Amino acid sequence: MSSNEQTGRAGIVLFGHGARDPEWAGPMKRMAARIEETAPGTPVALAFMEFMSPTLDEAVDRLVRDGAGQIRIVPVFLAQGGHLKRDVPLLVDQARARHPDVGMTLVTAAGEAEPVVNAIAEYALAG
Repeated sequence: MSSNEQTGRAGIVLFGHGARDPEWAGPMKRMAARIEETAPGTPVALAFMEFMSPTLDEAVDRLVRDGAGQIRIVPVFLAQGGHLKRDVPLLVDQARARHPDVGMTLVTAAGEAEPVVNAIAEYALAG
């Protein structure tokens, strides 16, 4: 067992598509701040597929450098489209190859989770 796995420290990467407009990342920054408020000491990093930085590689490398032995990669996408079916698993596999002693879990798109679907439905009904 590696020293990273022994620490048991779990980190989170909020992974989004990215955009040319830097304000696009505002909600993801608020999500990261909420995680830090709710679970102090949980390392959290943002990462983007294109147009913005850091990349997934850079975010994973930072969390590993900070001692994360487990990393949960959370796609902040509404649905499992082409990027999540093809591109993102390849990126995660590359990160796993670079950090074989770190457990990495890629979860389903945030927009597919029932609590998120319900929250958006409630928001829509709120007028």
